[in-house]
Amino acid sequence: MPHSIVTDVCEGVADCVDACPVACIHPGPGKNVQGTDWYWIDFSTCIDCGICFQVCPVTGAIVQEERPDLQKTPS
Repeated sequence: MPHSIVTDVCEGVADCVDACPVACIHPGPGKNVQGTDWYWIDFSTCIDCGICFQVCPVTGAIVQEERPDLQKTPS
């Protein structure tokens, strides 16, 4: 099951983007409620390797399950 980036917790650090082996993490449009850049995980591409979860320095920004309700995925 893919991981999810909690849009309103993400601080736009982007360590996850460089670490992702399948390039499934993308920048979201605009800013989140904190006024920072944010990223989202393409659930159809994510291989559930967990690297993003390991490298993210922001507590609670990534959860180890697919949670579309927490991740504002652009359409």
